[in-house]
Amino acid sequence: MKICVGLSGGVDSSVAALLLHRQGYDVFALFMQNWHDVTGTLHGDCEWEEERSVAEMVARKIGIPFHFVDLSDDYRRRVVDYMFDEYSRGRTPNPDVLCNREIKFDSFLREARRLGADMVATGHYCRKEVLDTPDGPLYRILAGADPNKDQSYFLCQLSQQQLAPAMFPIGHLLKSEVRRLAREAGLPSADKKDSQGICFVGKVDLPVFLQQKLAPAEGQVIEIPASFYQGRPASETLAQMAAPIVYEPSDGRVIGKHDGAQYYTIGQRKGLNIGGHREPVFIIATDIARNIIYVGEGASHPGLYRPALRILPSDIHWIRPDMQMQEGESRRYRVRIRYRQPLQDATLEACADGLYIRFDEPQRGITPGQFAVWYAPDGEMIGSGVIEK
Repeated sequence: MKICVGLSGGVDSSVAALLLHRQGYDVFALFMQNWHDVTGTLHGDCEWEEERSVAEMVARKIGIPFHFVDLSDDYRRRVVDYMFDEYSRGRTPNPDVLCNREIKFDSFLREARRLGADMVATGHYCRKEVLDTPDGPLYRILAGADPNKDQSYFLCQLSQQQLAPAMFPIGHLLKSEVRRLAREAGLPSADKKDSQGICFVGKVDLPVFLQQKLAPAEGQVIEIPASFYQGRPASETLAQMAAPIVYEPSDGRVIGKHDGAQYYTIGQRKGLNIGGHREPVFIIATDIARNIIYVGEGASHPGLYRPALRILPSDIHWIRPDMQMQEGESRRYRVRIRYRQPLQDATLEACADGLYIRFDEPQRGITPGQFAVWYAPDGEMIGSGVIEK
């Protein structure tokens, strides 16, 4: 069996390649370049060249062939343009999820197959299992063994067809074990720091990065006092519980200015440069049409919390299509609405106008454009969807 490893220059993909080579597979490395523009990036101008150099040294050390592919056109069109569009609408996308669905397990997969690969392996911390059924194999994605590094969330939009050729060789390991294996093998990436920021772009100054297409425009920052919520009628229906509060400028007071509401996201506290408060100030809502940011003081501000969310029918994705919910059905799952968030107990309810997720405890910072992901008790990722509002 011929296996292509997506070798990034990091320690995780390096050890994935190492383990597969030791297991006797016919392994080759493929490094992909997905980004050229350095506008807004916070590191060196040629970071990808350094990554490629390390990846080549790793492949040479292991003793496997090394290939290179430039997928930057696909990445800009299918990931970055999507990012700009979502931010322009006041939503907060997750480019890492899109990168896996649109690039690593699509464009990259096609290139790997062109080079003769039967399977594609990555350094994700997650596990894959196969269920034999009368209708053929079903593929399960389970959380990685390291609870501090589980990356299953980033694969939440993969299909059964994409999972079929996928391999995750380090999903059963702890990060410390991966580092140890790399050091013992003398891999050049053994002590390399984990990458941060946007997938294949790196750490960025988001407003500067977005200004490539989204022009700045001065607007008001309006503070909503906690007293605003006193006496408001309690939500009774699922739709009411999932709907965010729509604020008016008269509901609060102007406390500052900003450069464009599209650059900010719900729950954000950095970058506002607003003083005069005992506690930090957080964004609780944005109004793109009127270019207004609404904020509240303190991490416990009522505007930061909501008991439910909705996913539109067109945005619901079942990793396990055999477990798709039917209208009127409800189920209990464990859910997260952002990477690294501890799993939250919730009830999923399938309705004609979408899938509602009602949490046992109100959730902080429910953000349109992000992905809600639901898991079975054994850690299997069952499905996901884009938070509508």
